[in-house]
Amino acid sequence: MTFPYDRERLNALVAEVDARLENVDKVSREASKVQLRSSGLSQADLAEINRAAHGPNAPRELRELARRVDAGEMSWQDIASGRAVDDPGVQAALATGVPDLQRAYTQLQEGNDPEDVVESGRPRRGGGDDDEPSSFTEDAW
Repeated sequence: MTFPYDRERLNALVAEVDARLENVDKVSREASKVQLRSSGLSQADLAEINRAAHGPNAPRELRELARRVDAGEMSWQDIASGRAVDDPGVQAALATGVPDLQRAYTQLQEGNDPEDVVESGRPRRGGGDDDEPSSFTEDAW
């Protein structure tokens, strides 16, 4: 019985497989050096969420969610992990942030600097119009 490939072609195929396996080993070694990001939110992150939810600028839905967390119905960890995603109150609170997320996504797609996008989403202090100075001084005239 004769083999359908000649010896030269067979050797070339074996060399190709060996090279690919060597590359797999190399990529595997490199991948093992990569440090994975932390999964989930830290306690500091959850505390910041809680602080924002109790803040005066928090939407009504988020304040209601904070009240439920305070009452022990669920935790911020339950919400962050997705365990409470089916809860209507969680969905309502999360939906209040969707317009801001869409705005940020659009700005990033347009090539805006990420730090500028974050800053533009923060509420301004002082409550005045953007065109008006927040205070007047004699030298401003």
